[in-house]
Amino acid sequence: MATVVLGAIWGDEGKGKLVDILCDSVDICARCQGGNNAGHTIVANGVTYDFHILPSGLVNPRCINLIGSGCVVHIPSFFQELENVQKKGLDTTERIFISDRAHIVFDLHQLVDGLEEIQLGAQNIGTTRKGIGPSYSTKASRSGVRMYELFNWPEFEKKLRVLADGYKRRFGDLLVYDVEEELAKYKTYAETLRSYVIDAVVFMSDAQKSNARILVEGANALMLDIDYGTYPYVTSSNTGIGGVLTGLAISPMKLKNIIGVVKAYTTRVGAGPFVTEQLNEIGEHLQSVGKEWGVTTGRKRRCGWLDLVVLKYSTAVNCYTSLNITKLDILDGIAEIKVAVAYTLDGVELESFPADLSLLERVEPVYKTFPGWVGETTANITNYADLPKAAREYVEFVEEFSGVPVEYVGVGPARTHMLKRGRAAGKA
Repeated sequence: MATVVLGAIWGDEGKGKLVDILCDSVDICARCQGGNNAGHTIVANGVTYDFHILPSGLVNPRCINLIGSGCVVHIPSFFQELENVQKKGLDTTERIFISDRAHIVFDLHQLVDGLEEIQLGAQNIGTTRKGIGPSYSTKASRSGVRMYELFNWPEFEKKLRVLADGYKRRFGDLLVYDVEEELAKYKTYAETLRSYVIDAVVFMSDAQKSNARILVEGANALMLDIDYGTYPYVTSSNTGIGGVLTGLAISPMKLKNIIGVVKAYTTRVGAGPFVTEQLNEIGEHLQSVGKEWGVTTGRKRRCGWLDLVVLKYSTAVNCYTSLNITKLDILDGIAEIKVAVAYTLDGVELESFPADLSLLERVEPVYKTFPGWVGETTANITNYADLPKAAREYVEFVEEFSGVPVEYVGVGPARTHMLKRGRAAGKA
């Protein structure tokens, strides 16, 4: 059976820590979509690891890890990240594999990513410039290059040259790129990568037939989904439950748990509407105390109150069986805490989260205000019952409003700072 961990709002929720905890009891940890634009930090046994394209299951020495068919992989970054975790003592031998159907992100894609952002000017998306969008674009236009093609050198060389020529015609002298240099790199990768690339359809089929315990690690989050997010301010893959099924060829009948991870407040990186954003001392508190800057880019995150309208919409799309609220401790010291429970437009309450961004830019949030727990702390508590009463009421309101049980509550960076409730705590 499989457990899926998905970001519920705009990403950066701390999915990695939950994945790290759950990895102790699984056989396989798999990434289903995205590339090294994702990023999270895990602290295990006093060692800090930064993951981008590699699955977090590498921290568990008994776990096999897969980068699935729905992913796009920048091979130089893959090897650099692998080297970094190996230097910190992780043995990755025969524990990390890449689907032969995953697409390659070239340096060429990264250069194009930057040029496309410049072209958009003030309307830029705010991408990580890791080449993810252009790689998924070439995938959709059927001009991309898959992993297996690297092992057929004449065909690989031909396809990269055609890709480079097409971009050169589009951007002219603005594109400063040497196709010979990139080809020389991949000539080497054709040998060093071979042992990592497998037929992931067979791998996943065998795993399901043997009833292997599978953990799926989603990247980004639902509101960055190419179909269900705040388009066009999204990533280029399906970050929701649909991307799990297509990106891994896993049976929907095998999905036992779908866990949505959401911060106790809301953050967003890059451009796009953000109804509950706080451009004041509250936003500054959340940003500074919460250390809200990206693992991948180092960019500061925009911060605001928890938006339950978004969470309810996310739940409707992803069908969560439980929630993990993270970073509750960052709300320590705030006298009054707000959550958005509805949107109004020209005084009329909207029925749901709108697809039309021109409407979204005009809505007003309806807030419910909670008393904070000033003078008390949630930080580093190890038992849910020991949380301040006001903090528990906050968590339980999220559960009631969303209709999804909150089974995990994060109050600090370490594994021991993940509190368990309900089924997660062994209670019916």
